[in-house]
Amino acid sequence: MTRAEAESLDRADPLARFRERFVIEGPVIYADGNSLGRLPEAAIERLGKVVDAWGSRLVTAWHEWIDRPMEVGDLLADAVLGANPGEVLVCDSTTVNLFKLAAAALARRPGALITDADNFPTDRYVLEGLGELVVFDADPTDGPTADDFGRACAKHDVSVLCVSHVAYRSGALADVRAIADVAHDAGALVLLDVSHSAGVAPVELEAAGVDLAVGCTYKYLNAGPGSPAFLYVRTALQDELRSPIWGWFGQREQFAMGPVYDPVPGIGRFLAGTPPILGLAAVEVGAELVREAGIEALRRKSAALTELVVGMHDERLAPLGFELGTPRNPERRAGHVSIRHADGWRICRALIDRADVVPDFRAPDSIRLGLPPLYTRFVDAWDIVDRLALLVESGEHELVEAAPARVT
Repeated sequence: MTRAEAESLDRADPLARFRERFVIEGPVIYADGNSLGRLPEAAIERLGKVVDAWGSRLVTAWHEWIDRPMEVGDLLADAVLGANPGEVLVCDSTTVNLFKLAAAALARRPGALITDADNFPTDRYVLEGLGELVVFDADPTDGPTADDFGRACAKHDVSVLCVSHVAYRSGALADVRAIADVAHDAGALVLLDVSHSAGVAPVELEAAGVDLAVGCTYKYLNAGPGSPAFLYVRTALQDELRSPIWGWFGQREQFAMGPVYDPVPGIGRFLAGTPPILGLAAVEVGAELVREAGIEALRRKSAALTELVVGMHDERLAPLGFELGTPRNPERRAGHVSIRHADGWRICRALIDRADVVPDFRAPDSIRLGLPPLYTRFVDAWDIVDRLALLVESGEHELVEAAPARVT
């Protein structure tokens, strides 16, 4: 593809109008929206209104704020997650929510916790801290399959199968329906992490048979650094499970301040402490943008963007020693493309410092190119690969300090 052809795709793009609704400053091409999304203009106004209410109404505003975790959760359920009203709660962090759901499932049915070795670290760490963790190796590019989970289940009495909908390093989409069938055949629950798919690919929790799910909102939902995460519990399980963190926001008759914990029925029992009202406002904006664009339209553009990068990788980057670390089948890819190189860390730093491109690096050798469809242009994707190729062809990346940084 030529750059002129990429520009032509931008002119025909039905989602192009969304780009102007984000704060975009300077010449830098941002290729890390899979880590932290851009700031929506609407979030500035929405947060300002919440700040004004805080200043003028103080504690009396809690009459409107107190149900925000459920209200924004219902919006996410409808616009992003393919879930039902009353099944999604916006609260805490992904790590805390994963702990709550995994611990609740383990208390329901003791047994092994199963995941793949390449699952996101916080998922593996939380599970390891809870009980018997069975970790299996999976293909690092294509991710874990239902057969992988089935073989692990055959050897253990299983409580929970934990899988990421999208592999954080490679960007591979898991076959969630097939994995859920394996979990249920083993009498276990499937716990899905949708952090790298929410807002960029259809999730369809109910249709896929998912029991429990968690995810963050600062990637493709653009809710800002440290924005609250969300959790999902299928309706039929809600009153059967009990959160291991007993907090006053999950208590029946909350303001009676009673001496005994009695969890509310439904999804609210997974609340713990005071919800982050400012963060909830930003999540609401992000979910509204996804709903307006339409998840299917976002998916189509995402597939086209990643296909452009994959094609250019084969033409421009493979001869320079790069390998594709992402599935070639666009149906098996989510919103980012991973490319691998033995000198990946220095190349990634050189892109940022010398080529005005901001990707990220994941050890040992993967450069991730995030292409959120709400604000990434086709010409951006073309320029990313072009600048990357020119950088390595010139050897300029070899001038960059090879010492690792804390944040990659």
